Amino acid sequence: MPGNTFGHAFRVTTFGESHGPAVGCVIDGCPPGLVLDRAEVQRQLDRRRPGQSKLTTPREEADQVEWLSGLDLESGRILGTPIAALVRNQDARSGSYAEWHHVYRPNHADFGYDAKFGLRAWEGGGRSSARETVGRVIAGAVAEQILRARFPDLAIVAWVERVHATDASAAIDAHTVTRQRVDESPTRCPHAESAEAIEEAILAAKRGGDSLGGIVRLIVRGCPPGLGQPVFDKLDAVLAQAFLSLPACKGVEFGAGFAAAAATGLEFNDHYAWDGDRMTTRSNRSGGIQGGISNGMPIDCRLVFKPTATVLKPQPSADDAGNNVELQAKGRHDPCVLPRAVPIVEAMTALALADALLQQRGQVGDPWPGLAGPLH
Repeated sequence: MPGNTFGHAFRVTTFGESHGPAVGCVIDGCPPGLVLDRAEVQRQLDRRRPGQSKLTTPREEADQVEWLSGLDLESGRILGTPIAALVRNQDARSGSYAEWHHVYRPNHADFGYDAKFGLRAWEGGGRSSARETVGRVIAGAVAEQILRARFPDLAIVAWVERVHATDASAAIDAHTVTRQRVDESPTRCPHAESAEAIEEAILAAKRGGDSLGGIVRLIVRGCPPGLGQPVFDKLDAVLAQAFLSLPACKGVEFGAGFAAAAATGLEFNDHYAWDGDRMTTRSNRSGGIQGGISNGMPIDCRLVFKPTATVLKPQPSADDAGNNVELQAKGRHDPCVLPRAVPIVEAMTALALADALLQQRGQVGDPWPGLAGPLH
């Protein structure tokens, strides 16, 4: 099945279905020698796992990583060969879907898979389930360690900026927010008053059998200039592909984004300025990427996530036998995907940047003087 691999020089292939025996990934292209902090990989996966708060699905999964290849298991050093990582599914309940598996759930991938393949894994949505993102988070945590080995000041931070009517954008300083601050609330909104309102809204939607969408904000600080390829593989294009490949992500904007439509060139342009020996721009409406190449300013973008497609109220739908029917969905689902989407967004960012870094080194060498590390 094409479409299961992301990246060129740094490649990750995910595998597994939501209710199959296991999910995981194979990572290829890792430079050898780096000692992988496996505990940090597990910490990132713990941030994504289900059952972590009353705001998420109650599905109970330990999500413990098993490292099958590519590492010296005693020292943790990356060998340079493919890294295979496995997470076993322990709490799948396929029976929840059995009585209506022939019905196409509104706003799900059910009909699309049938139209494409002539069959589908109806238990939990198979590959279209967010359970697939386990492999992305594992690979993204590996990619982030590779990036930080080369660029120690690089920081990838995402957070929930908005859920439904609660918008915290004006209350959060994007230049100083940290993952620690983000994780202080189960909503992953780093503004206490907004986090409280978001939690109340999510729980109210859950009680009513409904769901909510919102916006995740992402900032990458310490990203060097020069990453990204011109024309088809522009860095913002690759990041947009990475983000839009996530379940429920329906839109991405960089920097000022759609506000550019109401601006003039004089109002929108980012003006270059030297800060000592470092090139900067006086504003960052471009979101740290110009001409598809990073310019050294923070990468800044927003991702829109739709409300969770599974709601627990009856809805009109259709089945695979040609009938229009009513569907009363069951099962365990997040009433809002945004809190658990945060580490997944960070993972996809790291995958795109690590791939861009290794492509850059392969094409023109290492153009960043004055930095040392395992990848120097």
